[in-house]
Amino acid sequence: MSLKLLIDEDSQDKILVKFLREAGHDVVTVNGASLMSQPDSVVLSYARQNNRILLTLNCQDFQALHRASPNHPGILAVYQEANPLKKMSFKAIVAAIANLEAANIPLANQFIPLNQWNY
Repeated sequence: MSLKLLIDEDSQDKILVKFLREAGHDVVTVNGASLMSQPDSVVLSYARQNNRILLTLNCQDFQALHRASPNHPGILAVYQEANPLKKMSFKAIVAAIANLEAANIPLANQFIPLNQWNY
């Protein structure tokens, strides 16, 4: 299955984008959508308008936006731990998305931490 993803400003590393595209996902970055330095609410509005699931490392801010207005295509959040050994690599992020897809979990209107899908 292929997801339509919007990659947040903090997550748009070229290698991650490459891995996501190689996995078959339709990827647009915040930079590619001319949304750099825009407020998070504008980024989430773009995701809503373009039916794209948002991938972000900015977990706290987007979780707050989700709570305030949970109608969106989905938010995939990656919590980066202080311990470097616990941080998710780019390949782990792609694998976690594949695990989530394989479980057929509905993504619309959900805030989903990818860390729990990293196995």
